[in-house]
Amino acid sequence: MNFSDTLIIAVDFDGTIVEDAYPKIGKPMLFAFETLKKLQAEGHRLILWTYRCNDKLDEAVKFCKENDIHFYAVNSSFPEEEYTSEVSRKINADLFIDDRNIGGFYGWGEIYQLLTNSAPPIPEKKKGFFNLFK
Repeated sequence: MNFSDTLIIAVDFDGTIVEDAYPKIGKPMLFAFETLKKLQAEGHRLILWTYRCNDKLDEAVKFCKENDIHFYAVNSSFPEEEYTSEVSRKINADLFIDDRNIGGFYGWGEIYQLLTNSAPPIPEKKKGFFNLFK
């Protein structure tokens, strides 16, 4: 998939955006909000796709808003969709980011690199006494 395409990305909350501390809200995962903001700025639609419901869901949405993430939809394919037991809860998205993926959660840095097809930055070698003689 070309990153220049606008994607609909469903993102889990516990264990993905924040460390898993359900029913509490865990600490933000490293680079989670920075990556989500960058994806939104590039035009991608983010859907919060989580097991949480009622007050616990409201807390998660509020926590994300406090960190400048506003979802296109929450536990639905589009904002106007209403949950009903007559329709499957599965939502329509191009990608799903979840800590329960096969192989586990990659981390937000690697996810962004996969989506942008960019190579990871190569860190500069630290200059120390022993490296001066190489």
